[in-house]
Amino acid sequence: MTLTAELYFSFRSPYSYLAVGRYRAMAETYDLDIALRPVWPLAIRQPDFFERNHPNWLGYTMRDMMRVAQFHEIPFGPPRPDPIVQDTATRKIAEDQPHIRRITRLGQAAARRGKGLAFAHEAGRLIWGGAEGWNEGEHLARAATRAGLDLAELDAEAERDAEVLDAEIAANQDALEAAGHWGVPTLVFDGEPFFGQDRIEMVRWRMEQRGLAKR
Repeated sequence: MTLTAELYFSFRSPYSYLAVGRYRAMAETYDLDIALRPVWPLAIRQPDFFERNHPNWLGYTMRDMMRVAQFHEIPFGPPRPDPIVQDTATRKIAEDQPHIRRITRLGQAAARRGKGLAFAHEAGRLIWGGAEGWNEGEHLARAATRAGLDLAELDAEAERDAEVLDAEIAANQDALEAAGHWGVPTLVFDGEPFFGQDRIEMVRWRMEQRGLAKR
């Protein structure tokens, strides 16, 4: 019996990126369907979040995400450009956010086609894998192709159905909170939320209790 789960994911979250490839590999190895549920990052939902953080928050987070990447041998580098337009000195979030709105809508359009997990992984490798200009040229088109999708088709849908896609993305956040958490990455399986990139082994352990089997 195929098991199912939902992965709540933000394209601006480095920890989401550090989890998504491992969840994709898990879904390819086991009789398991993981549906991607993109959400807006904190910078969109709570624009003052970064202004309220402890001064040590950014330094520790940067150190931690880099060692997680090294530990799992995942290519990693700062996004260029950052999906969120933000003043680096004041941490203030700009009102106009073309990058994150486009990529999140593309992710939701991919999720509609049942290929959200693959697209999030391929796009995440561009954003967080050290590439420069991930939003330019043919980078995203090639990433979409690797996920079995057509970028032109996704972009057309993202423009045509922007309001509906935004409502679906907001509904994903509501579903995440209804499941018992609020942050990403969170995988929800059988009504139980598992938050963080460090819960993947525990997720597999729980799924094995429910009959998880290799393909």
